[in-house]
Amino acid sequence: MTQAVLGIIGGSGIYDLPGLEGAHEEVIESPWGEPSAPVRRGTIAGLPIVFLPRHDKGHRLSPSDINYRANIDVLKRAGVTDLISLSACGSFKEEMPPGTFVLVDQFVDRTHKRESSFFGKGCVAHVSMAHPVSPRLRIHLAAAAEAEGIAIARGGTYVCMEGPQFSTYAESMTYKTLGYSVIGMTNMPEAKLAREAEICYATVAMVTDFDCWHPDHDAVTVQDIIRVLTSNADKAKALVARLAREFPREHEPCPIGSDRALDTALITAPEARDPELLKKLDAVAGRILRN
Repeated sequence: MTQAVLGIIGGSGIYDLPGLEGAHEEVIESPWGEPSAPVRRGTIAGLPIVFLPRHDKGHRLSPSDINYRANIDVLKRAGVTDLISLSACGSFKEEMPPGTFVLVDQFVDRTHKRESSFFGKGCVAHVSMAHPVSPRLRIHLAAAAEAEGIAIARGGTYVCMEGPQFSTYAESMTYKTLGYSVIGMTNMPEAKLAREAEICYATVAMVTDFDCWHPDHDAVTVQDIIRVLTSNADKAKALVARLAREFPREHEPCPIGSDRALDTALITAPEARDPELLKKLDAVAGRILRN
């Protein structure tokens, strides 16, 4: 069995993870460029934790400026087996008001400026994204949230927009009419890259606002978000602490195969593969390429 290593990506308002025992920063170099920040390693109740602030400390990076490939690559190099994304979002549903944590199970990708794959010319791969969230991680998250008394919604669709501007009213109404649950700017291509790296992935979408569709609420502003972020961040840290205490110490095989996603994904013949690209894939696809 493989030891579980829990990765945490902190979104807006979550730039550190208090409570880590033996906490220390580690700079991990990536062939895919510069990650958002050095990772922060430590343990909670003996479970290895690797924390990465998505926007860097002080919120230096916009969603479009984040190097998602480098972030996932360094987490893979750090040994992360299971990854939790903590992400601020807007809600399209009355029953998911600000303060709700949504355990989404689907994504719609509306981004257009981001590198969304580790693979390409010289080594082509097609992984399944039919079920982008690891169901076992969602079960553990739900149990931890209930133990902490945190209001959650089980399931939902997260639409990822490019940003950094917020939605127009027409966009907001369109997404609501299509039945989407929440909107954010960061979970794509993050979830796709985690799947390519064979890391089990789940999102905690922390609602801060109603976007701009709600007739009884003004259009979202940064000031409104910050007010809710503080409360959400405190709950998120409590959630992570509870999750870590109760998380299995050995990695549980993913029932949908997240951790073996490359088994049937590579299509480029071995003799046609680009050696330079293969070098960059040493962490992400090392398991399958070494066989």
